[in-house]
Amino acid sequence: MSNPTLRTRISQLRKRKITKKKIVRGGNPLNQRNNDDDCEFPIVPGSALDLFGLVNGAAAAAGRAGPSSAPVGTSSTHHHHPPYHLRRKSPTHPISPPTTLGAAAAAASVTASPTTASPAGVSAATAGLPSAATSSAPMLSPTAAITAATTYCPSMLPARKRPRRTYFSGDSSTGRLGCNPFTAAHYLLYELPDEVLLTIFSYLFERDLCHVAQVCKRFYTIANDNELWKNLYQGLYEYDLPLFNPAPCKFDFVQPEECDYDNPWKESFKQLYHGVHVREGYRKHAAKETGRSVAYFETIHAAFEYCDDAERPLVLIHSGVYRGQLIVIETNIALIGAAPGNVAENVILERECESTVMFMEGAQQAYLGYVTIKFSPPSCTETMQHHKHYALEIQENCAPTIEHCIIRSISHLGAAVSVSGPGAEPVIRHCEISDCENVGLIITDRAQGHYEDNEISRNALAGIWVKNFANPIMRRNHIHHGKDVGIFCFDGGLGYFEANDIHNNRIAGFEVKAQANPTVVRCEIHNGQTGGIYVHEHGMGQFIENKIHSNKYAGVWITSNSNPTIRRNEIYNGLQGGVYIFGDGRGLIEHNNIYGNALAGIQIRTNSDPIVRHNKIHDGQHGGIYVHEKGQGLIECNEVYANTLAGVWITTGSTPTLRRNRIHSGKQVGVYFYDNGHGLLEDNDIFNHLYSGVQIRTGSNPIIRRNKIWGGQNGGVLVYNGGLGLLEQNEIFDNAMAGVWIKTDSNPILRRNKIYDGREAGICIFNGGKGLLEENDIFRNAQAGVLISTQSHPTQSHPNLRRNQIYDGLAAGIEITNNATATLEYNQIFNNRFGGLCLASGVNPIQRGNKIFNNHDAVEKAVSSGQCLYKISSYTSFPMHDFYRCRTCNTTERNAICVNCIKTCHSGHVVEFIRHDRFFCDCGAGTLNNQCQLQGEPTQDTDTLYDSAAPIESQSLMAEV
Repeated sequence: MSNPTLRTRISQLRKRKITKKKIVRGGNPLNQRNNDDDCEFPIVPGSALDLFGLVNGAAAAAGRAGPSSAPVGTSSTHHHHPPYHLRRKSPTHPISPPTTLGAAAAAASVTASPTTASPAGVSAATAGLPSAATSSAPMLSPTAAITAATTYCPSMLPARKRPRRTYFSGDSSTGRLGCNPFTAAHYLLYELPDEVLLTIFSYLFERDLCHVAQVCKRFYTIANDNELWKNLYQGLYEYDLPLFNPAPCKFDFVQPEECDYDNPWKESFKQLYHGVHVREGYRKHAAKETGRSVAYFETIHAAFEYCDDAERPLVLIHSGVYRGQLIVIETNIALIGAAPGNVAENVILERECESTVMFMEGAQQAYLGYVTIKFSPPSCTETMQHHKHYALEIQENCAPTIEHCIIRSISHLGAAVSVSGPGAEPVIRHCEISDCENVGLIITDRAQGHYEDNEISRNALAGIWVKNFANPIMRRNHIHHGKDVGIFCFDGGLGYFEANDIHNNRIAGFEVKAQANPTVVRCEIHNGQTGGIYVHEHGMGQFIENKIHSNKYAGVWITSNSNPTIRRNEIYNGLQGGVYIFGDGRGLIEHNNIYGNALAGIQIRTNSDPIVRHNKIHDGQHGGIYVHEKGQGLIECNEVYANTLAGVWITTGSTPTLRRNRIHSGKQVGVYFYDNGHGLLEDNDIFNHLYSGVQIRTGSNPIIRRNKIWGGQNGGVLVYNGGLGLLEQNEIFDNAMAGVWIKTDSNPILRRNKIYDGREAGICIFNGGKGLLEENDIFRNAQAGVLISTQSHPTQSHPNLRRNQIYDGLAAGIEITNNATATLEYNQIFNNRFGGLCLASGVNPIQRGNKIFNNHDAVEKAVSSGQCLYKISSYTSFPMHDFYRCRTCNTTERNAICVNCIKTCHSGHVVEFIRHDRFFCDCGAGTLNNQCQLQGEPTQDTDTLYDSAAPIESQSLMAEV
């Protein structure tokens, strides 16, 4: 076999499955390994040349000549591990006699000039190669020269794959380096330092660089250097970071170190290479860029015309201000700004009439990104039609993607962005819509779309309008510092608003009116200059899991027949109230946490009728729930606690229904009815208030049924100043003072209640108090079961007690004192310690059919046994018996001495009988000068008390709004 070519020889070796064989050419043996992949990288489909569109006839022929060890420009799943380190110098090798063709190619590759000027100091002479003057080879282009140098010889193999010695046939007398083309090729491939090759390659554009990468593995490795492709990339696209286009309408800048590609700059270059460029004043330079297939245009319109027939065209708009250019998009074209730094700030599209950018029907997958869009009409054009005054206009039946844009409009008549019509479904994200003289974004006429991560701020009117049955999806937008409302839904507007941050707007953060029905989820609505959410004029909506706080007025306003759902929100730290429902407002207010507001947590007034349930209303600086001016509402299953004033206020003709609430731990009253406050208080748990659990006054007439009222520090229920009310089937127990107080001309009805374990009397009726007490169980109270007194009030206290059971009291069953009276009918009074019915001097009640039995009469027994009455009463109860004054001991009118102390301790003194009434003995208490002879050690001075301590009336009125 005589001198076969390299490819033929290798093909024969592969067929014979020979991995090592001694080859004799012209009598010279060569130890050659069968690995031709170290010599060339043929072009295959998917390679860099193919993907850049650089495969010509010769390259394609080379690609058909043999297999490739690794496709060029593939992703990180096809890693290439070169045997060379790019920054180290290659080792020297023995020089073998060359062939004439190799020498010519090598010489040409060094002496040929690249398309641009050669770098200073890099020449054939400085590279250690023969100059063009000493070589007879023809001049070739850089790519052709380097490709020609790849003619096979064994010395071209890497050091690890070359035989130790090389023999060749022919005349060896011409062994001069300058005349040996084979030596030049060898030097170029193996001896020329990597740094020199990098410098040479840096003058190549992408086409030539991809051709060079086909030469051998060493060239492939060097030609894929990240810095080479970064410089190419930034020179063409101007971006600071790689920009990837992984899917239609998706462009992402990625930090190089976060990429999955070995060479992110090259991959980004490849993905964007099909684009055309709009670059003012640059087209004249394009002709000089041989080795590059890039189209440049002066105007956007010219680029559009060029892309008419393209399937998914890409237009890159470079730095500059593009004024007056009409941009109407009706195809799936992609427009993207191309500039260093903040791209959008450096690429500006601006018009003075009509809309700056318009998307129309057919732009289903169009894209616009990284530009500034401005609409700047002169003042003389402000009379133009409203619908033409937009920076960005998206019409019906199109769905473009707009992202990373800055959008401005100084028109007073129209919004910056308009999305209108059925089928208008854009994706607008990461845009800034701010400093506009009108609305920032208007979505209308059944338009939809996705609006995400946008900055919408400082607009003269609303940040966003949604109307006429538009139904957008808005997520993670930042809407703030507007001179009007943040988001305004009206005229049937819909929409889903999630995780938006809405704050510091001059009016409400979110306004809903006129049959609008948005869904607002997990938004933060705060620091509004008026309120947080304002729903009015038949507005609706669902407001779920939002944080509504720190607003100047109410967190939520509901008025004028509106009926929203307010659910699972945090409503707190408002400078006024939490939720304010007025003017015939309705709504469902449930599962909210309402706290820390300056006024009432929930306020209901002027015929409003909401449903308020399962809320926590607590730690308010005012009251919990305030219902007034004929307010109504169903208030159920709430927890109202730790508020500064009353837990619930009901006043001025209001008639709410409160069921199954827990109202507790307030700093004043639990539930407070005053000034004709009415309503139903049913099945509630009311406990641990600093004042009474319930107070009723001034004409209020509520129904209080089946409640548990306990732990009040000033009693259970206080009815005073003309209060009324029906109290039935309640449990009133464990209160620090009386279970029920009725005083000052009040006239309630108490029916079938259980009043027990009070730390004073069960029921106290004072100062003209009346009332019907019917079928109640009154037991185990520390003082009288029922205490009736008048004191100095001009009206006589006169209640009716009918069919009650009064028993197991620690004092008397019924005590009537101070000229009071009562009607007692069919009551059962038994098992009380001091007696059944105890009447003071001058008291003559009406009695009929009462049963008084099995009482212990401890007072009479103590008197009969000669004991001081203080021994059985201490200073915590007041037994009824005769009491006296001692003139000798100079006791005052407020002192009282029992009959046994008069007989024993004050024997021989001048004494005076006062009356038969309730008291405890001051002599036995040790408060007189003489020590009691019937009692042990003296106790503290408490002064004699004729009545239970007066209850504290609520001060809530003084703090009324």
